[in-house]
Amino acid sequence: MSTAEAAETAEAREPSDRIKFSSPRQIPIVGVVTEDEEVQGAFKSMDLNRVIKLFEETGDLMKIPNSELRIQICKCIIDFYHAEPPKKHITGYQQASSSYKIKMAEVGGLAKTMVQSLELLENQLVEKLWVLKALQHLSTSEVNCTLMVKAQAASGICAHLNDPDPSGQLLFRSSEILWNLLEKSSKEEIIQQLSNLKCLLALKEVFKNLFIRGVSHYDRQLRNDILVITTIISQNPGAPMIESGFTRDLILFATFNEVKSQNPLVKGVKVSNSYEDFELKKLLFNIIVILCKDLSTIQLLIDGKIILALFTYVKKPEKHKILEWSAAQYEELQLHAIATLSSVAPFLIDEYMFYTGNARVLEFLTWCDSEDSFFSHGNSFHGAGGRGNKFAQMRYSLRLLRAMVYLENDTINKDLCEKGAIQQLIGIFKNTISKYNDKEEAILLEIQSDILLILSGLCEYHIPRKEMFGTGGVDIILHVMKTDPKKLQSGLGYNILLYSTLDSIWCCILGCYPSEDYFLEKEGIFLLLDLLALNQKKFCNLILGIMVEFCDNPKTAAHVNAWRGKKDQTAASLLIKLWRKEEKELGVKRDKYGKIVDTKKPLFTSFQEEQKIIPLPANCPTVAVMDVAENIRAKIYAVLGKLDFENLPGLSAEDFVTLCIIHRYLDFKIGEIWNEIYEEIKLEKLRPVTTDKKILESITAASENIGKMVVSLQSEMIESQARQDVQNEQKVYAKIQATHKQRELANKSWENFLARTSNAKTLKKAKRLQEKAIESSRYGERPPNAIFHRTDIKGLNATVPSGGVVTVESTPARLVGGPLADTDIALKKLPIRGGALQRVKAVKTVDEPKKSEPT
Repeated sequence: MSTAEAAETAEAREPSDRIKFSSPRQIPIVGVVTEDEEVQGAFKSMDLNRVIKLFEETGDLMKIPNSELRIQICKCIIDFYHAEPPKKHITGYQQASSSYKIKMAEVGGLAKTMVQSLELLENQLVEKLWVLKALQHLSTSEVNCTLMVKAQAASGICAHLNDPDPSGQLLFRSSEILWNLLEKSSKEEIIQQLSNLKCLLALKEVFKNLFIRGVSHYDRQLRNDILVITTIISQNPGAPMIESGFTRDLILFATFNEVKSQNPLVKGVKVSNSYEDFELKKLLFNIIVILCKDLSTIQLLIDGKIILALFTYVKKPEKHKILEWSAAQYEELQLHAIATLSSVAPFLIDEYMFYTGNARVLEFLTWCDSEDSFFSHGNSFHGAGGRGNKFAQMRYSLRLLRAMVYLENDTINKDLCEKGAIQQLIGIFKNTISKYNDKEEAILLEIQSDILLILSGLCEYHIPRKEMFGTGGVDIILHVMKTDPKKLQSGLGYNILLYSTLDSIWCCILGCYPSEDYFLEKEGIFLLLDLLALNQKKFCNLILGIMVEFCDNPKTAAHVNAWRGKKDQTAASLLIKLWRKEEKELGVKRDKYGKIVDTKKPLFTSFQEEQKIIPLPANCPTVAVMDVAENIRAKIYAVLGKLDFENLPGLSAEDFVTLCIIHRYLDFKIGEIWNEIYEEIKLEKLRPVTTDKKILESITAASENIGKMVVSLQSEMIESQARQDVQNEQKVYAKIQATHKQRELANKSWENFLARTSNAKTLKKAKRLQEKAIESSRYGERPPNAIFHRTDIKGLNATVPSGGVVTVESTPARLVGGPLADTDIALKKLPIRGGALQRVKAVKTVDEPKKSEPT
């Protein structure tokens, strides 16, 4: 409906259907009726579609060029959100609630119509302010915000931020609407609408005016709000921040307090220590971090001397110096500045080196590690964990160093090493160990992790630097490796610290033989294997990679073979167990004994089975090649290969079955790759020449034959083990039978003994049998000159047969007395002459000294 048609329609309506205005403060009533009409049934049931259509037409009425009408419509909309109770209640009817009106306004698309009406009010300030006030209320709803975004509300409102307005309401209400749109609708869509030159120029002028001329608390708050909106827009790389000149001004405003500038924009501008100005400083640091990601901004950052400005905070606090910030504010700005340097400095390497960045940071770290008295407030986000100490400053300084070292710039890293960074960092690490406490545990772990990462970056590929790392560096690595494994699940950062430690072994120890030998001497390999035995997949790959490299040292094998884990597990058994677990996770086909199932594809994973072979360019790795890098089987093969597959201790039959596959891993993998080549040739419908075809077929057949040979060997091992198990079982049974037989004999002997002791006839019979046995064992004829020895003791009154006692006539006992003659033990021995036990008198020896007589 056009404006003219709307006007004619309004004129043509009956008086009772028109919108009447008596005063600006009255609420318009649609369809006013008298009391008589009420009695006659003028009120009808509510039709929802008519209500929605009413709201749609009410919005269209904004197109009528009538100032009073437009203002009254805006007041009606605002009153939806500030409804007053009705003055008069009509019996049988209830006034529509505010929530109902708001809901109908949403359904009717009123917000979209109000946004569109702004285009008609460019030169009518009063009406525009009323519309903005209405939109401010409407924008509290997500539905309305979505409708406003579709009507390009963000760009339309932002472009007119700097329009003349003595009251200041336009800027305030516009910024409030923009905030609501960002919070309650698509943030990406809003950023796209605001990322144009017209909007950024308006934002730039508004911010500049508020920064230079704003003096009130309200002005400073509004200035900060505009800066936050600008920060959000600057996240879009396509936003013309540089073209609008906004970037140059923001850099100037961020640095003019630290780097004196002659720019007239900041002449006479003072920054106080008020909360709003403090927040402004942090917001400027924050937007610098975002702007530096655009390489076009680099030259502007150089011109603005941003590195020098930020480095003014990287120094120990000077005593008795008057600061424009409080101690807590300065500490927070200091930490924020160092964090900003970590993002900006890697883009400005020349500036960083020109202002001796390494020397400044190392000097600041020296202060952080010193015992100087310093009370840190630790109230800010960056100061977390650093209350009452200098850990927060140390953490962000190390982050800055880490960012610079990871650039792998030879100039920076060489300068650090020349300034003694390696030894200084090792010393700081050792001091953090002595300062350890549970309260600052998380921040200390982060500091230690960063130190190890920095050392790794400095020492990698440089043997002289690895030598500088030396035994002191190895000691701190060993200290971390001895950490209680339970702490790895604490969530405090022990996992990250262990990753950093393993990385340091790789970069700082491997390749430097003195460090390797010291690591082995201090049982470092044992600690590595202990970590590997934890069976945590996230560490296995890295540990095995280190093991492969360490095995190049001839001294390593002895340490690996000497290691014992739980239940006396050996390193070889552990590696084979990891192989089986990996194959199970990869879905490799094996039977219940661990044997190969498919001799054509002995290493195939479930992913390889599902993935069809497709022709690839020569420079693209195939699935079979990628499989080598994506799991730990190749590393296990390499470690066991360097240990020699023969004479591996502590292996079970199952381990030997798996070892057969591991031993042939390389052969199987080569055959797998050749099979892929052959299949790709078929898919590309290429026909190799006869010779090549025969070679491919022979290679494929050879690989399959190796698989069959391994299966045969595995079967032999399993059968041999089965036989061995049977033999072991038979031995156990034989042992059990012997035990039972022995028990039976013992029982029978005991029964015979009882019979002899309880029955004289049985005893005599036993005696006769014994004598008969003795007689049968003697020679038939006695040799001449033979001496006869009796085997029984005369006069012995016993109920058991006598033992094998022989009386030997020798040197008379009265002459020698015997070795035990002078003790009571002699009573327990049979006398040499035979007969009953008796005491033998001691013989006094000639050499025995006389005992002194007591006085």
